[in-house]
Amino acid sequence: MIIVLDFGSQYTQLIARKIRQLKVYSQIVPYNTPIDEILSHNPSGVILSGGPASVYAENAPRLSDDFFQRVDRPILGICYGLQMITLAMGGTVESSDRREYGQARLQVDDSSDLFKAVENDSQVWMSHNDRVTRLPDGFVNLAHTANSEHCAIGHHGRRIYGLQFHPEVHHTVFGHQILENFAFDICDDPRDWKIDSFIDRTIEDIREQVGPRHVLCGASGGVDSTVLSVLLHRALGDQLHCVFIDNGVMRRNEGPSVQRDFKEIGVPLNYVDASERFLNQLRGVEDPEEKRRRIGKEFVDVFFQDFGEKDYLAQGTLYPDVIESVSTKGPSATIKTHHNRVNRILELIKEGRVIEPLKELFKDEVREVGEQLGIPDKLLWRQPFPGPGLAVRIIGEVTPERLDLLRKADWIVVEEMKKANLYYTIWQTFAVLLTFKSVGVMGDERTYEHAVALRAVQSVDGMTADWVDLPHDLLARISSRIINEVKGINRVVYDISSKPPATIEWE
Repeated sequence: MIIVLDFGSQYTQLIARKIRQLKVYSQIVPYNTPIDEILSHNPSGVILSGGPASVYAENAPRLSDDFFQRVDRPILGICYGLQMITLAMGGTVESSDRREYGQARLQVDDSSDLFKAVENDSQVWMSHNDRVTRLPDGFVNLAHTANSEHCAIGHHGRRIYGLQFHPEVHHTVFGHQILENFAFDICDDPRDWKIDSFIDRTIEDIREQVGPRHVLCGASGGVDSTVLSVLLHRALGDQLHCVFIDNGVMRRNEGPSVQRDFKEIGVPLNYVDASERFLNQLRGVEDPEEKRRRIGKEFVDVFFQDFGEKDYLAQGTLYPDVIESVSTKGPSATIKTHHNRVNRILELIKEGRVIEPLKELFKDEVREVGEQLGIPDKLLWRQPFPGPGLAVRIIGEVTPERLDLLRKADWIVVEEMKKANLYYTIWQTFAVLLTFKSVGVMGDERTYEHAVALRAVQSVDGMTADWVDLPHDLLARISSRIINEVKGINRVVYDISSKPPATIEWE
């Protein structure tokens, strides 16, 4: 196995995921895990993640002084990890006047081991303010970019390496090759981990944790909750109680569709209409964080109506939800609060009464689990839909009138994407109702109506995403249908921002 020490990077879980794709087991642990505990796993190598701090900050996370003396395994530091290696080994790190965020071109200086089969002038993904200005003794330069003279460094004898860029993100073209070189050529780890072992181990863990008690599972009909429901049903049978809660901010015809789907996969489902309760909680609320908090709280309150004192709550939480909400393993920065990370649920987590078997997986891994469980492709390849529903696709206050507008526009987007055979090949496509109105002309009359933004992104895991250049005739059809068929909308715009710096959802 390869241990990943988490220093709070938003990309930490991507590292573990990329290593698992190589059929090598990986595990994330906090950066301050005792050395004896790290060594007790007998890892073939250790990776130090990036992080939001500066190595010179007063409270910056640090390794113990004897870490590099006692951990006699190959080590790879990424971004913050590189800078920490440099300082610990006697080199120099300084704040840079020329920051690097996003794409950069890599110039390889040494292709002997870590950069074997990596093409020169390939694209890498940067995210840093500080840079290495002097190498520690014994280290050599492996690669550089226009703004980073020491973009990659290494000590071949001690098998300690550092990268300023992020090989784990999709945008680093040869990132997979670099991690493969580290895992196999440097760490000499065997390829012996697969998703089947995750399923078997998870079922055993669930049965051991739950015992004879009952589990209440929120089933939205999305990919995550559907895979979770089938996995739990296989583990628990009649001890599982799946509930679909209509929170009033679902898409058109969502409830009946989910009920049909669950009947097809053989998992019993209870339908609860709580739409009025949720909409009452959202009345007058414009702040997106407050929307998420209220939806999360109301979700738990509805569940607690039939929640026994010893029952468990199951959630289809994925790692992007966790890492963007609150750090569980390292000092990561909060990006946004997710509806399944509100205080009530955090309290249940502390009590050990929340089951989240998918919380360290990404969407593509969840789909792979679903395939192994025999779930139909039409359910596995649905586009992701946010837990707070259309509430976070309506900028500002959520009202019945504004929901009606967005539902109609959303329905048109989905219909046209399916007609164009693009719905199942693009990560996510949706409409966002904006706060402002604008002037338009329909016939001979002036209009002053709402605007919607279209969003289409391509992603592998949801942590990074590129906007999709949809065919212009398709955009024209979607725009024309929305403006002509949805009374109250007279303008459609297209979002061409990527993640980062934007997020996929607008709120």
